[in-house]
Amino acid sequence: MKTLGSIIKNIPVKSLTGNVNIPIKAVCFDSRQATPESLFVAVRGAVADGHRFIPEAIQKGVTAIVCEAMPESLHDGVTFAVTDNSVEALGNICADFYDRPSEQLTLVGVTGTNGKTTTATLLYRLFRALGYKTGLISTVAYYVNDEKSEASHTTPDPVRLNGLMQEMVRQGCTYCFMEVSSHSTVQQRIAGLHFAGGIFSNLTHDHLDFHKTFAEYLKAKKKFFDLLPPTAFALVNKDDRNGMVMTQNTRATVKTYGLKNMADFRCRIIEQHLDGMQLQVDGLETWVHFIGEFNAYNLLAVYAAAVLLRQSPQEILTVMSTLTPVDGRFELIRSPNGIVAVVDYAHTPDALENVLKAIHGIIREASKQIITVVGCGGDRDKTKRPEMAKIAADMSTRAIFTSDNPRSEDPNDIIADMKAGLDAEDRQKTLFIPDRREAIRTACLMAHPGDVVLVAGKGHETYQIIKGVKSHFDDRETVREIFGTTNGKNQ
Repeated sequence: MKTLGSIIKNIPVKSLTGNVNIPIKAVCFDSRQATPESLFVAVRGAVADGHRFIPEAIQKGVTAIVCEAMPESLHDGVTFAVTDNSVEALGNICADFYDRPSEQLTLVGVTGTNGKTTTATLLYRLFRALGYKTGLISTVAYYVNDEKSEASHTTPDPVRLNGLMQEMVRQGCTYCFMEVSSHSTVQQRIAGLHFAGGIFSNLTHDHLDFHKTFAEYLKAKKKFFDLLPPTAFALVNKDDRNGMVMTQNTRATVKTYGLKNMADFRCRIIEQHLDGMQLQVDGLETWVHFIGEFNAYNLLAVYAAAVLLRQSPQEILTVMSTLTPVDGRFELIRSPNGIVAVVDYAHTPDALENVLKAIHGIIREASKQIITVVGCGGDRDKTKRPEMAKIAADMSTRAIFTSDNPRSEDPNDIIADMKAGLDAEDRQKTLFIPDRREAIRTACLMAHPGDVVLVAGKGHETYQIIKGVKSHFDDRETVREIFGTTNGKNQ
């Protein structure tokens, strides 16, 4: 049984009222989850201030409170600890409550705009195939060895994060690979974690609805590397213009990877086809079930990280040749008459351009069409809408603009923002269909054998949010229904 004193020993306490030797059975920062003998951490969030809910937490039997400001009235039997930053304190408290599990694992974080999910997931799959007990924390799902649970956030809150890692330790895991979002560094969800390594993929415009400026977005990504310990490695994409910026203040050992510039780890694409590509990685050749330059970067990052984690290069490449794309990441679905659909999570301008470049690289006949279905999320960064529209129109034979997750916005308003990026010629080859299912159906009906239909934006997601209502919707399922291949497997 933990005591309050044992789990607040690593946070700066300005003042303390009450007994620290009381038992603590749980940690929470949501008063709705408060229970007797639990510690409630009052966090000032973007939407609500947890200090307002201290009375509710006490009513539910909470015996200890960590906060930034002492309430006006104290309560008998409740201990109050005041600290300057309760958000940061929450991470360190959770780390101690769950016995600092990240220090018992080899924890590697992956950050960047695009490629986080693929890189983290492939590292998890690679190390599982190499015989290690391994955990994964990603946008798509959380894994403890082969046990899967639903992902709530790219990087979960400190309570769930440390709880997951404690379970990994309990089940014998020695490695954990996780995505580190820019939100999580700003909101200090990774406070108290010990990383053995960090990987940077790339940086393009995204999440400006949250960060407001690109400079703040970059700063959030860089903070992860600033916090790495001297014992860690910092593996960065040398070809990205912000790659070396990430490591300017890091204490970690810096290593680089790239396809174009001199780097510690190098790769080049020898050839590529619809079913994969031949790569030369540090002088060794391998065939992989992935296509596109962006996937070459992801795979090179996986290879480099595994080498830095002291795995055999030849064994790494042997296993890499057996790996397959992550759900909703350049996922191919073939119709019985030879149309190919690509379902991809691409929801940023850079990601959309990369996927379309990859499709152009595998289409051998100039007469074949690329028909792109794409939308932009509501209540999110509006600056990328016209840019994504322009990329889709320029790089496709036909483009259909539709809804992604409109959330509280009118889908037609989102499409209007996208239209603003088009010139008269672009509009001639563009359709505007707010209903996503109808947009996908139209694209598939327009396609002929040998054509490629790209359905971009949602990838692995199995829902759509319209006017605040979350309903089931799966791009892959929709394509298979239209193609008549509803057995749940790619054809």
